Amino acid sequence: MAEVLGMFTVQQTIGNVLCCKCGISMQPNAANMCAKCLRSEVDITEDLQKHVVIIHCPECDGYLQPPRSWIKAQLESKELLTFCIKKLKNLNKVKLVNTEFIWTEPHSKRIKIRLKVQKEVLNGAVLEQSYIVEYVVQDQMCDPCSKVQVNPDQWVAAVQLRQHVSHRRTFFYLEQLIIKHDAANRAIKIQQLDQGIDFFFGHRSHALKFVDFVSRMVLVRTRNAKQLASHDHKSNIVNYKYTFSVEISPVCREDLICLPPKVAASLGNIGPLVICTKVSNSISLLDPFTLRHCFLDADQYWRASFKPLLSSRQLVEYVVLDVDVVSEEVNIGGSKYVLADIQVARVSDFGKNDTIFSVRTHLGHLLDAGDYALGYDLYRANSNDFELEKYKGLVLPEVILIKKSYEEKRQKKRGKPRSWKLKSLNMEIDNSGKGKDQEQKMNSEYEHFLRDLEENPDMRFNISLYRDKEYQRSETTSVADGEDVPSIPLEELLADIDLSDIDVEEDA
Repeated sequence: MAEVLGMFTVQQTIGNVLCCKCGISMQPNAANMCAKCLRSEVDITEDLQKHVVIIHCPECDGYLQPPRSWIKAQLESKELLTFCIKKLKNLNKVKLVNTEFIWTEPHSKRIKIRLKVQKEVLNGAVLEQSYIVEYVVQDQMCDPCSKVQVNPDQWVAAVQLRQHVSHRRTFFYLEQLIIKHDAANRAIKIQQLDQGIDFFFGHRSHALKFVDFVSRMVLVRTRNAKQLASHDHKSNIVNYKYTFSVEISPVCREDLICLPPKVAASLGNIGPLVICTKVSNSISLLDPFTLRHCFLDADQYWRASFKPLLSSRQLVEYVVLDVDVVSEEVNIGGSKYVLADIQVARVSDFGKNDTIFSVRTHLGHLLDAGDYALGYDLYRANSNDFELEKYKGLVLPEVILIKKSYEEKRQKKRGKPRSWKLKSLNMEIDNSGKGKDQEQKMNSEYEHFLRDLEENPDMRFNISLYRDKEYQRSETTSVADGEDVPSIPLEELLADIDLSDIDVEEDA
């Protein structure tokens, strides 16, 4: 106000005083003592804990939260810091300002945390002080881990994943989703079977959580059962074993489907011949002749379930002779399609006959004359599908193209390693009744799955790919080798970090 009126004002300054203990000049406070003398007179950390014992399970890396709960936390994580602070008593007598970990040797069984606290002391003066709390880690296995050590087969709940198809492409993809989201971290044992995977858990709640995760990733229906394991009549304690049967839809990406008449009518008379373009917790279907598309959720599918007419193992390779674009580019669910009339011939017919097929396809934006494509040969297919027989007078196309083929260009890169890799679950493989043919079939299906990842960015979006440390680009590799073959860019790869490698680098 004085400045507004133009009046002269005297600027106020805070004078210094002498400490009553050591006589040093300082800013005045309620105690009239400097911070050094104040700390010598008062210790605000005197009644606070400096040593705490915590129980750690070495198998599952969990920490005991009395009385019986266990918390999983990694070293120097936010979860572990919160857990350690909650273990301290009398911390409510001071104000917590800051906390941080102090590095200790991993094998020392010690965790140290530096805490900075404040408290009001003499005559209202606020004192800030830091101190170190040492946590002694004692190893003790939790109940589920101890049961596993005594008897590895002592499980409480089992989840049986099954899919009644002739390949394992869905399980390869689902395995990567489980690894990325760490959905099977509570599993006691994982066993791989011919038509699926079994997951065993120590608690029913862990199995229910895993089933819920799978239902959010793929199209499934679930059934459950329980069996009496033991019954103590004196204490009236009953133990059950629970089994969850999870059936995955047999419809996979790139399958050719003949929709039942009722389903086609409910979807606006689409099809009836459609292609499955994407599978998650719903199915995306595309009519390759009109570019009409639709989606089916779990309820719609299992209400009138159907099987594919032809699957990806029955794809035939064709060579493109001529392309005539019919429509403009259309974006459906993030994927681009263009209708085109194409003339193709089977690669296996070269030198035998001059059979040429004229087809309409949704791949007009990808195919040019001279390219190769994979499709379903309905001209020679012997189909006895029950749903197909319901459409009287339906004229089947001779060929339905599914995707562009890079097989000829991949021949140049055959035997060369990839710059990326995938992680896998620690599974017990049931080799009973398997021979070399089954092993070769498994390796071939896994190779096709890796190629699908290279060709389809949408599949790579939900999984984690890692750089291969052992990969070394050869100096003799030609730039033209494998030209136009789909590959995964380096910016999409994650570094596969190993803590042991970091320790070696620090020692060096």
